[in-house]
Amino acid sequence: MVRTRTKKLRGGHYGRGMKAGRGKGKKGGSGNAGVGKHMWIWYVKNDPLHFGGKGFHSHHVKRERPITLRELGSSIDKLKEKGFVSGDDVLKIDLKGAGYTKLLGSGNLDIKSNIVVPRATEKAIRKLSVSGSTVEVDG
Repeated sequence: MVRTRTKKLRGGHYGRGMKAGRGKGKKGGSGNAGVGKHMWIWYVKNDPLHFGGKGFHSHHVKRERPITLRELGSSIDKLKEKGFVSGDDVLKIDLKGAGYTKLLGSGNLDIKSNIVVPRATEKAIRKLSVSGSTVEVDG
């Protein structure tokens, strides 16, 4: 008996089923079908960023870098070496040039000084004025 194309594509003898042998074969769906299921490995290998990028993007443009009075007292020598502290009787401390953005009032600073900083808390200004220091808010 002669097999016709129609008979061949009806399944059975060749083991391809009804539609699998008609052209494109077994695609597993069209488009992005099966991305989370049977095509997962293909996407991991060929399109690893398909489900989103790596890492994260920080939306904070400005980073605040505060310093407390306690930290300032312990790091005056380092700031002096780098050239951010000048003067003998009254120290002129340039925290803005050193990269600090805010002076916090935690701790004490007993050295008479003139401090330049973009922002300072009221507590820090009050504590420094008691010891005879001044704060220049330059922001």
